[in-house]
Amino acid sequence: MPPSVPSFDQLLDSAEHSAVHLEMRDHYGVDEERDVVDAWRADGSVPAYDSEFWRPWVSLVERTVARGVVVRRARIVSEPVTEYVRFEHAITGANLQAGEGVRWLPRSQASGVALPGNDFWLIDRRVVRFNLFSGDGHALDPLMCAEAAVVGLCADAFEAVWELGTPHDEYKV
Repeated sequence: MPPSVPSFDQLLDSAEHSAVHLEMRDHYGVDEERDVVDAWRADGSVPAYDSEFWRPWVSLVERTVARGVVVRRARIVSEPVTEYVRFEHAITGANLQAGEGVRWLPRSQASGVALPGNDFWLIDRRVVRFNLFSGDGHALDPLMCAEAAVVGLCADAFEAVWELGTPHDEYKV
């Protein structure tokens, strides 16, 4: 990761009010998830909230939320959903338990929303971290941006998706 792009710990630790995440891909090929995805495919098992898989993320979100920061995640998905999106849905309980709000929006309902070209984290409506991925879903080096127009686009996009989205517990895959 380039030195100018903070880690997720640094990014969320810098948040004072809000941290929002917009995901727009139907598949991610993140190496750290490979074993968990394979286990879910084999028998439907998902890692426990306090598992080695979740511990770093859960700790980060819990300490962020404990400071009064609102953490929300929205996912735009194609329907019928992909196998990977079914996996994401199956493991989202840990995100909720850690304190994140999560909503899902079918891609067909997002046509009227102006969206940036990449997934992102937006912190306090002041800085955006774009998560970049290759065509097959592998993570590439992220980019940071604090340009007002880009931050505004991302803030507006997230809020529109959040407003249109379905809360996790109500979204069926």
